[in-house]
Formats: sequence, C-alpha cells, structure tokens
Amino acid sequence: MDLIVIIGSGAVGKMTVGQELMKITDFRLFHNHMMIEPVLEIFGKFDGSVVSRLRDVVFEEFMKTNYQGMIFTFMWAFDMQDDWDYIKSVTDKFEATGGTVYYVELVADRAVRLERNKTENRLRNKASKRDIEASEGRMLREETKYRIVSNDGEIPFENYIKIDNTNLEPDVVAKMIKDRFNLHDKGNADLVNRIKLDPVKEQEIGILHEMQVMSFMPLYEKYHDEGSPAIEPVERIQSRFAVTNRKYYFILLDGVRVGAINIGHNDPNEHEVSFISPLFVLPEYQNRGIGYIAIQKAFELLPDVKTWKLETILQEPANCHLYEKCGFVRVGEEKIVNDKMTLIDYILEK
Repeated sequence: MDLIVIIGSGAVGKMTVGQELMKITDFRLFHNHMMIEPVLEIFGKFDGSVVSRLRDVVFEEFMKTNYQGMIFTFMWAFDMQDDWDYIKSVTDKFEATGGTVYYVELVADRAVRLERNKTENRLRNKASKRDIEASEGRMLREETKYRIVSNDGEIPFENYIKIDNTNLEPDVVAKMIKDRFNLHDKGNADLVNRIKLDPVKEQEIGILHEMQVMSFMPLYEKYHDEGSPAIEPVERIQSRFAVTNRKYYFILLDGVRVGAINIGHNDPNEHEVSFISPLFVLPEYQNRGIGYIAIQKAFELLPDVKTWKLETILQEPANCHLYEKCGFVRVGEEKIVNDKMTLIDYILEK
C-alpha cells in the first residue's frame, strides 16, 4: 500500500490539499489533527505518545483495506531527530507492504498562512484552532522554536516534491501532485470497502424473495419471460437455499441490503465449478458498480473454484458488459425464449 506524506508549516494547506487529492485518487486522507483533536478533548492537553499510539492503530487497520494508499499530513521539525525517526517508522510500515512512499512539502508566505488559519474549512476540522489569537501565537512560536521548512537538498528521497503554494488553489496543487507522481485516477476502492456479502439466514428468505421480485420485475414486464425470477415462488428459493453446496448472500452497502447473490452448485460434492444464479441489485441501486464488486467478493469466498458459469439476457447489453468486465467469456448457442428475449451462457476459467 502506498503513502503520501504532506509536510509543511502550520496553515500552509496540508489538510486542504489532501482533501482535494482524495477527490481525484484512491488515496484516503488521514490528517494530523484527526488524532490530535480527540486527545485534546479527552485529556485536556496534548499527549504525543497517545496520539502516536492511536495513529498506529489507524495505520495497521487501514493497510488491510483495498485503497491504493493513504495521505498523511505532518508538521516536520527538520532540526529534530525524533521527527526524522518518526517519519521513518511510519514510512517503513507502508514500504513493508511493497508500497511506495511519496513526500510533498508545501511552503507559503507567512501572511498567507495567517489568513488561511482563519478559513472555515480549517476551523471546522480543527477545534483547537478556533481561538484565532491563541492559534496564531502557537504558529509563530513553532516557527521560532523549530525549523519547519527544509533546506535545499535536505530531503533525500527520490519521490519528493517541494511546492510553493502561496498563490495556488488547493485543487491545482493536488493535480500537480497527482501528475508528478503519476498517481492513478479515482477508482472503485471506496465502494469496495463499503460493500459486504452477508449470508442469508433461513428466516430471512421472505425478505430475500421480496427483494428478488422488486429487482427482476422491470425485466419481466419488458420480456414476459415465464421463467423470470420476478415470478418465482418463494418455495423455489427455499429449495435452492436447502442445497448443501449453494449459498445466498445479501449484498450490503454501508450495512443496507441492496441486492443478493447465489453461488454454488446443485451437486453437493462439486467444488471446482460454481454457478452465479441469481444475482440482483434493487433498481434504485443499479448502475453504481455494485454488481461488479459483489462478483469479485464471491470469487474471494470460493477460492478453490476453477470455473464460474452464469446465464444472462442477450438483449441487455449492460448485463453482458458487466460479466465481460469481470472476465467472463460468452460460450455456447443462443437460447431463444420468446420473440423479445434470448438467453446466452458465460463462463470464466480461473
């Protein structure tokens, strides 16, 4: 997992640039005050050891996610060996995963930073800065006590850039960082982390049936297919549920049931071939990439499966595109259901 470390003086714009960078990449922002503010609130004063321990928990858990990486902001005192050691300890965690660490140093004129110290965004996210007179005093004391701007050539890292953002908007700086380090565009990692597959319990079959009817009814009204899941009786779902080697999962988005997927085989002794039938997403949640992620998570649930099979409607190009995007290949002959609808088979060999 990758890491972007944004460093610089107080109110230089580290958090704000990080917010903009998060909008255009698959990196998530973990700015310095996300841990500082709770510690100040709970303990009534700053405690560096507590802040560091809390950060470590966040780092550890975040590295288990599917994001490309994290944006971490930090005010680095270059004349303090402890700060060099701390940055190394953090970057070592990410490099140990095989990730790349990028360093961004922001510098800006003091007058501009004093104005930025009063912005709504800063005061909303950092309660300890809301006493403007006190926070300005801290800024000036920090600059007097520590060297917070690096000397030329002092930063030895290959992936390093220094940006004077005195007259630059945060989104412009974010784009500069993205381009300089050739970071990938924002993808679906955020959605991946929000979607879970939850096994359906027997007492939930009624709910599953209602969701299936709602999801497939638009297709039934369009094609009038007598084999449609929209008109499938609940008993058919119950019999499928009872098969040893098949399993239903609710698709959860932020804990809300938005669809379902059934995977497995009718033969209880089969472990290398699996069908996906059915897969559905409620109409109001369709066209968001949920089905694609649900399929990827199904693959993860059955890692021993070598062959995946499914069936879909030829006249539904969005469905065909979804399965082809997942790696499925169309096989076999077309099966004409009626004058409006044709079924086709797809297969994926792992």
